[in-house]
Amino acid sequence: MSKVIDFQTDPSKYRHWRVEYDGEVANLFMDVDEKGGLFDGYELKLNSYDLGVDIELADVVQRMRFEHPEVKVVVMQSAKDKVFCAGANIRMLGGASHAHKVNFCKFTNETRNTFEAAEADSGQKYVAAVKGACAGGGYELALACNHIMLTNDSSSSVALPEVPLLAVLPGTGGLTRVTDKRKVRRDLADVFCSIEEGVKGQRAADWKLVDEVIPNSKFDETVQQRAREFAAASSKPSDLTGIQLTPLQRSFDDDGSVTYSTVEVELDRDNGRAFITVKGPEEGAPANADALQAQGDQAWILRAARELDDAILHLRLNERELGLIVLRTQGDPERVLEHEKLLLDNADHWLANEVLKYWKRVLKRVDMTSRSLVALVEHGSCFAGPLAELLWAVDRSYMMLEEFEGDNRPLATVSLSASNFGTYPMGNDLSRLATRFLGDPDAVEGLKDRIGDAIEADEAEELGLVTYAFDDIDWEDEVRIFMEERASFSPDAMTGMEANLRFAGPETMETRIFGRLTAWQNWIFQRPNAVGESGALQRYGTGIRGEYNMERV
Repeated sequence: MSKVIDFQTDPSKYRHWRVEYDGEVANLFMDVDEKGGLFDGYELKLNSYDLGVDIELADVVQRMRFEHPEVKVVVMQSAKDKVFCAGANIRMLGGASHAHKVNFCKFTNETRNTFEAAEADSGQKYVAAVKGACAGGGYELALACNHIMLTNDSSSSVALPEVPLLAVLPGTGGLTRVTDKRKVRRDLADVFCSIEEGVKGQRAADWKLVDEVIPNSKFDETVQQRAREFAAASSKPSDLTGIQLTPLQRSFDDDGSVTYSTVEVELDRDNGRAFITVKGPEEGAPANADALQAQGDQAWILRAARELDDAILHLRLNERELGLIVLRTQGDPERVLEHEKLLLDNADHWLANEVLKYWKRVLKRVDMTSRSLVALVEHGSCFAGPLAELLWAVDRSYMMLEEFEGDNRPLATVSLSASNFGTYPMGNDLSRLATRFLGDPDAVEGLKDRIGDAIEADEAEELGLVTYAFDDIDWEDEVRIFMEERASFSPDAMTGMEANLRFAGPETMETRIFGRLTAWQNWIFQRPNAVGESGALQRYGTGIRGEYNMERV
């Protein structure tokens, strides 16, 4: 599977989803094209999905937020008879590389987290209207909705049948949402996850697997009625007008480097590195929220978020041997703060709020990326506001100290804003600064006094905002030695170390999902029980169960 995967799409290209807008309610239909797999060798039967299906869903969810802010309730449902969704396509998993399976599961969970948070972040409530079989990853789609409705008939059920049917990956986010979100009793969850047929009717509601069960004869009518009730109860303003998300401006060089309007991605394949440079705004911020809306998706602060998001996803899936991502910025930090201040001052405006929430999601995407991450705070950089968050998302940061010979750019600085203290929380629900200084909360409080200051290297190092500060004499050697050392380490060891160190502090549903996802996938997906000649993925659909090594380890 060496095909280059493009995460950009739009409704005119959808093959698997369609949306019908009805005022404050959007009806989202899953109608997967069996012949529309991202790769050859499998059919997407029974509304099963692969990465291509999820790329479209992620686009639907993003456009719902920006292009259709008038929507208050999204009803997720199937357009196929007697099946809601059969989950991830097993043939696809059987033929996929290990790395593709891992990245696929990570992306699907990030997409589910996005629509799961849409009610709190954007006033858009997702309702799952389940008719027919809703199994495995299909039930995970429903679990990420804010409300689940199940029709009461002989064929409709919810199920996580991974253990009895396949035994490859018993729930990526599903098990955690069953226990942590829906608060299903542990012993009942054990029964639920151990049976092929799933749970139907009133028992599903009694066990808290769904929120309500509706007679089949009244189901469609009740779903729309409930959607209207939820919309009427919403505190979100009515009659909002969205903006259009136009295609990203980007070009690919022969060596694979990518140039966007605000982001550049340079590749150094010989040394296993990628350099991402984010360019700050060239113009001042829009005058007010109305001017921001008039700029639409061309506003720098939204454009930069979209382009950085795409760059990270591109490197994750398409450049898997580049183990080190180097993050740099160039521009005027005061202008970055000015653009962000417009959002913070107008956070009650729907678009300003959406852009802030999108930056939160993009920065989480950086946190979750299984690559070594380093930031270089060079002269002329603009690590301020949302871009300053990158300094605390990375594993290490290096900052230029004092003037460098022949370099007439402004001295390197770090600039804090009010947003750095909670606007962009990590998956652990703490700010990156609170996570960084977990053992010294007074340090975080003290940093609030420095909001708006341009903090130079010696002080930034003393305050703990960067790892090291080096002068002209030592800079090149120290950075080179770090990069060469990183390239010499085992990538598996790096992934394990970095994923463990990045999420200090309290456990949340999100950290539990991704923490276990990393460990489970990298172990279970490699085991002969899953991928061996007689393993579950190879024998799926043959009528012969996989042969398992029964040793517990």
